[in-house]
Amino acid sequence: MPLAPVGEELSPTDRTRFARHLLLPGVGDAGQRRLRAARVLVVGAGGLGSPILLYLAAAGVGRITVVDDDSVDATNLQRQVVHGTADVGRPKVDSAVDALAALAPGVTVVPVSERLTGATVLDLVADHDVVVDGADNFPTRYLVGDACARLGVPHVWGSVYQHDAQVSVWWAGEGPCYRCVFPNPPPPGSVPSCSTGGVLGASCGAVGSVMAEEVVKLLVGVGEPLVGRLLLHDAWRQEWSTLPVAADPGCVVCGAGADPRRPLGLEGEGHGMDENGSAAAESTLPSISVSGLARRLADRAEGGDDFVLVDVREPGEREVVTIPGSFAVPLGQVRQDEGASVAKAADGIPALVYCKSGARSVEAVRLLRSRGVDAVDVTGGVLAWIDEVDPSLPAY
Repeated sequence: MPLAPVGEELSPTDRTRFARHLLLPGVGDAGQRRLRAARVLVVGAGGLGSPILLYLAAAGVGRITVVDDDSVDATNLQRQVVHGTADVGRPKVDSAVDALAALAPGVTVVPVSERLTGATVLDLVADHDVVVDGADNFPTRYLVGDACARLGVPHVWGSVYQHDAQVSVWWAGEGPCYRCVFPNPPPPGSVPSCSTGGVLGASCGAVGSVMAEEVVKLLVGVGEPLVGRLLLHDAWRQEWSTLPVAADPGCVVCGAGADPRRPLGLEGEGHGMDENGSAAAESTLPSISVSGLARRLADRAEGGDDFVLVDVREPGEREVVTIPGSFAVPLGQVRQDEGASVAKAADGIPALVYCKSGARSVEAVRLLRSRGVDAVDVTGGVLAWIDEVDPSLPAY
């Protein structure tokens, strides 16, 4: 059943622009007019959001709302194709508005340059026919998923990590919602983000295009949407496969006994995640600023107190940038040997621990201190070092 009504008649110019849709069985004139009348909410203007936004605008979707509170960074350009080099530093939603205006001036693009919250998400979701989730963090994914399930709005979702991806359409009442299949987020720090684990840029294009296909199918009412199926993609093996997924009768969001007053998303669930889905920092742990670390390194070079500087990032991250003089022990190894390798290297002297921005180092310091190592968190990690100590180093 189509989700969008049949809109106004197409002009001769429209009929030329969308001729290939008009010729397409299942779309045709009525389908194109439905696309024009449709309202789609796209969460995220990043790796997945970029191809989604471009293809939906090119398809003639009448109104697209894009939500993102981030700015364009040079590291985004490897995959976030809606932005260009000249957009670095600009709000992503502003860059996206300009790109879509150049591509499809007849489409209304509504920018929302703020992070979704439990106070705003329901009103925003309710005003759209379909929601597309290209978020890059678990708190936003759960917030969007819960809101869509509560309102019964189809939720086109995708996720990419390195060269593996997943896509589905969550739709409470028609099939499972996001919570039915993923009732809880993974433990903090157990799933690296693309900023720490890397991502194949073209995979974002492949998966974002599939997500745009699902949106068009839902709006026009054609084909078989990915409701009740989880599509898996491995770019290295170039394989696509599907897994059946089902609604959970006991789901806390869409199940028969779900409490409609329950807070949306991860609020109050005690998962210990910050807004980026990382382990929340603990202010009670001993810490040192990057400027303090620079002084300690200089003092040590002059014969001052010794210490070991521990980098708990992944090998690929170290290939981009390191703080000089650091000893590499990835967080996974710290977990596996319960800090034994760091304890051996420290051998009674302090261990100053850093990661990219601070989340993983907090976990490592906590674990190391539990086994008696004098571990100290380097606040802000290597990104703070670049900002405050050595701006000549590359960021990622």
